[in-house]
Amino acid sequence: MLRITAVVIGVLGLAMAWYGVQLAVLGGTLYYATAGILMAASAIGLWLAKPWGFRAYGGVLLLTLAWAVYEAGTSFWLVGSRIWIIGLLALWLCTPIIRRKIWPAPLPALWSTPTVIVGGIASFAVLSAMTINLLNQPVGEVAETASITPHGDGNWVAYGATHRGTRYATHSDVNRDNVQGLERIWEFDTNRIGRFSATPIQIDDGLYLCTSQNVVIALDAETGTERWRFDPKNETPPYGIVGNCRGVTYYKLPDAPPDGICAERIFTATTDARMIALDRITGEPCPDFGTGGEISLLAGMGEVKPLYYFVTSPPVLASGSLAVGGWVMDNQEIEEPSGVVRGYDPRTGDLLWAWDMGREGQSPMPPEGGYYTRGTPNVWSLMSADDELGLVYVPTGNATPDYFGAHRTEVMEKYSSSIVAIDAKTGLARWHFQTTHHDIWDYDVPSQPTLVDMMLGGALRKAVIVPTKRGELFVLDRATGEVLTEVTEKPVPASDLPEERASPTQPFSTGMPSFAHPRITEQDLFGVSPFDQMACRKTFLGLRYEGPLTPPSVRGTLLYPGPAGGMNWGSVAVDEARRLMVVNTMHIPFIVEIIPREKDEASSEAGFNRGYGIGGPQRGTAYAARVRLFASPIGMPCIKPPFGEIAVVDLSTQQIVWRRGLGFWELGFPYAAGSIVTGGGLIFMGGVADGFIRAFDEFTGEVLWEDELPSASDATPMTYVSPKSGRQMVIVTVPAEQVRPDIAHEQTEAPQTTSGGRVIAYALAD
Repeated sequence: MLRITAVVIGVLGLAMAWYGVQLAVLGGTLYYATAGILMAASAIGLWLAKPWGFRAYGGVLLLTLAWAVYEAGTSFWLVGSRIWIIGLLALWLCTPIIRRKIWPAPLPALWSTPTVIVGGIASFAVLSAMTINLLNQPVGEVAETASITPHGDGNWVAYGATHRGTRYATHSDVNRDNVQGLERIWEFDTNRIGRFSATPIQIDDGLYLCTSQNVVIALDAETGTERWRFDPKNETPPYGIVGNCRGVTYYKLPDAPPDGICAERIFTATTDARMIALDRITGEPCPDFGTGGEISLLAGMGEVKPLYYFVTSPPVLASGSLAVGGWVMDNQEIEEPSGVVRGYDPRTGDLLWAWDMGREGQSPMPPEGGYYTRGTPNVWSLMSADDELGLVYVPTGNATPDYFGAHRTEVMEKYSSSIVAIDAKTGLARWHFQTTHHDIWDYDVPSQPTLVDMMLGGALRKAVIVPTKRGELFVLDRATGEVLTEVTEKPVPASDLPEERASPTQPFSTGMPSFAHPRITEQDLFGVSPFDQMACRKTFLGLRYEGPLTPPSVRGTLLYPGPAGGMNWGSVAVDEARRLMVVNTMHIPFIVEIIPREKDEASSEAGFNRGYGIGGPQRGTAYAARVRLFASPIGMPCIKPPFGEIAVVDLSTQQIVWRRGLGFWELGFPYAAGSIVTGGGLIFMGGVADGFIRAFDEFTGEVLWEDELPSASDATPMTYVSPKSGRQMVIVTVPAEQVRPDIAHEQTEAPQTTSGGRVIAYALAD
């Protein structure tokens, strides 16, 4: 047994030394090479049954403990991943079966061996510090300020609760004291496979939601019984991005008789580019809306190749206009369909205005034979509206393609990766703020802008919060666009592509907490074994990376935050009464590699499938782009945990109250879906890959309740009080087959499933 152990330690040591030397040549840590050599020496001593072999391994243990603490402090996962294999082998060497082969009789007591005493004390100290670090969750104080009356009546009437997008419900029947009593009271099977990212809305005693391919379903809010469903016969694939439908929109005609047909309407904007109006009570198409209850969103778009233009987010109602954007397929070519945003009459479907970046202020429809300006930034995510100001708030993407921009015109650049306030009556831009200049990182603004009233400088300000993929939170005056919390233009690295023109500076929201690591170092890298760690480090040292917003390169650039964020379409949730903001953040790094066109074409001609990941051919430019997860050989992200976080920020002080990792032992992989917050002091979230819905204490971050779902939710939860029973319900939706939509953009093959997506309702026991 001793010689088998010696062989194992020797093989591990020689491999560590070999790869460790390669890492050191690249400028990395000397630890792996040094430890590997010491392990190989220890193996020789153990093979020869010499006590010095045992002591040499003790030296490896002490070196590993010291190095791990030096690099990672007391971080549980970073230190633990560096020491666990070395530590387990050390424990094995301390067992009698090994020690009897090394020391002649009588066998010295374990606690009398100096090597063991020193190693044991050091290990205990490090393990204790790691455990304290994991369990210690600092909680700040919440500023005592006067409560603000929330907007809305408590009903969840829009995707984000209201068109302000706060994801806040005043209901407090379920609260911090009784949330442990939540239990599943009904479950509805949609019988629809594919993507299911929908957050239902609640109107009176009904719930309304959509599935993949835009099938709209109405449920009884008390029992979950199906009332009606409408199938638009949408033939786009139900998987991946093009299978997505995040929600539906409600509108009540102001002058229609209550019992008239389509006096109340449910709208869906579809992935095959239609807008459909349905009667809320019956689910029948509204005959006075367009033709047979629908209009085409392809009018004025010019040529649209299959799957190059689709809608995944519900339209927003703003001052009587039904505003809708659209998703343009990423990274395929220049001159893709326009990113135009349009406003329609919710009664007739007539086009009221079009915000076309290349034709601002002109007629809503292009002249005969013309089309909306091609290649402009699109608006694929959720918009918000302020009817008092008459504005709709639009988060924009960047001009196609994502990772190269030398061809972009002034029209393409002006509103790229921005928040734009559009007049809801005329479609004219009132103001805009750009979150990333000349965006070549796919840092489109994905989050629904959140409209809140904040006390700043002793005055109540009408603000809009703009969460970004970069992990930055910008706060602006929603009437004027004035910056309300400090923003600093900081120098960033220049592009090394001869044709590219990266911006020399970028805006950083220095007046609000940032939720991105300021700069990744070798010490921040992760791996579950020494060999994963070395692989991540070698890849990292071979990439171009000079901090945030390092431009894409032929060499390959570390892209962090990745193209999924930071923050994504789940946005933030704001307790309007207490002015506390809930922030969900992803820490998933990517690599973007720019491929010269001639090399890309040569590979294609040779029949070699390069694989673009979530990049693409970027036809019409000099480069293709390959974008892939920065991961170890076993597929784990190379960056330190947590891979996702949830936090609360006090908007009155702009300070973090608490933050914590998500999932089991804070090692959960987050999805893009968001959280909600309630008057009962609770935060609900189900978008973590471990498949649980959880209730967090809004003030401390403690998990007060959880329930295992059939699979992880890809949607933001919602809550309401049932008009029939008066019970507060919490609703979460779950797809039939979980996908990673924000990392794997490609269409997926149909999985084998036995049921459809689920709608699950929770309430307190009677």
